[in-house]
Amino acid sequence: MSGFVGQAQTEPFILSNDGFFPAIDATALRAGIRLSGDVSDARLEGSIISAMITTNRELQVRKAIWKAAGHNTLAAVNPMTIGNKNALEVTYTRAVQALVGAEHAERYRGYDATNSGASQGDEILPTADDYRRDHRHALRDLLGTGHATVELI
Repeated sequence: MSGFVGQAQTEPFILSNDGFFPAIDATALRAGIRLSGDVSDARLEGSIISAMITTNRELQVRKAIWKAAGHNTLAAVNPMTIGNKNALEVTYTRAVQALVGAEHAERYRGYDATNSGASQGDEILPTADDYRRDHRHALRDLLGTGHATVELI
């Protein structure tokens, strides 16, 4: 048996945002989506930045409305807290986390490619589609819209 361990060395880090939206704690995000240590900090940082850019872009019109109303941060839009955390910031973080989860679910599978490992992975881990749905739901919560659009013809 060799001494090889397929785990990258990870360090805690926080990625700052644009001043309006909250910073993202990479350690909390890694734990939130159960991302193993085989994903390096550099790879995770790139995924988080991409997810922040996408989420910020999706919310840019609403952000302009909030800023025009005098809110300088997302937390100022609605001061409601749950567990000493601002509810809107938690929802924003969930949106970013979901996009990171989607990217990693699409691109990186576990090392066990046997039938038992593949079936366990499919049963336990959320799929990229699950994460993308979670991202869309978090965005709709931030925008104050419903999770489904139904139109009668």
